[in-house]
Amino acid sequence: MARVSLLLGVLLACSATLAAANFNQEFDITWGDGRGKILNNGQLLTLTLDQTSGSGFQSKHEYLFGKIDMQLKLVPGNSAGTVTAYYLSSQGNTHDEIDFEFLGNVTGEPYTLHTNVFTQGQGQREQQFRLWFDPTKEFHTYSILWNPKHVIFMVDDLPIRDFRNLESKGIAFPKNQPMRLYSSLWNADDWATQGGRVKTDWSHAPFSASYRGFKADACVAVAGGKTRCGASVGTEGSAGAAAPAAGDWYNQELDLTLQQRMRWVQRKYMIYNYCTDPKRYQQGLPAECSMQQ
Repeated sequence: MARVSLLLGVLLACSATLAAANFNQEFDITWGDGRGKILNNGQLLTLTLDQTSGSGFQSKHEYLFGKIDMQLKLVPGNSAGTVTAYYLSSQGNTHDEIDFEFLGNVTGEPYTLHTNVFTQGQGQREQQFRLWFDPTKEFHTYSILWNPKHVIFMVDDLPIRDFRNLESKGIAFPKNQPMRLYSSLWNADDWATQGGRVKTDWSHAPFSASYRGFKADACVAVAGGKTRCGASVGTEGSAGAAAPAAGDWYNQELDLTLQQRMRWVQRKYMIYNYCTDPKRYQQGLPAECSMQQ
């Protein structure tokens, strides 16, 4: 555990810094009838779930590639049956989506971090992890680095998954549809905890998750199918085209050291990988599973 803490500290110290955005300026609370709140002059957002309803919010902007960071502190105690979802998504039957979902558990048992990637409406690319810390005690940063070559999931800047662009091999990749950032806290006790065997204990309600430190170094979709990237807000390009004003993230890949750290996380903390579940696929594993992911 000490080695993990040291590693995370080094990564955080080396990470680029952007000023945290104001939630009032960047997000709309879209449902929950007052259960979602923006507090502290826009620096904190909370979502609440009770037996009547959950709650959720979405970004005012749509993004086409970017480095998205959010600090979350998850529902403490007996969170069984609850799901805190944090994801990018476009709309429609052929939507793209990049998911973090945090599946609650009974007191003393670990959360499950569930990841998935949808391309053109097709998902079923789940990888699940245990976390190496208690995500309810402090805020931790969960990031999506999405560029034309990679979708990289990170926890406190430590990569845990890399979905690569393998279009040359016939594998669809999310690169043409701008996506909003969404988050919600909701009841999913039919499946979320131990396959639905453990139900939500409403005597512990209301359940609450907290958000702060949102940062988006990204290309924002604007009128006419254009994008506006990074600090150079006057520079626009066509959707899907190169983004010269974007930050280093636009061409970022995992170097050998970060690949090794990702493999270490996957060896120690991954508990499910769709690519190692052949019983699920009658026609054989998805094509990308035969290529290094």
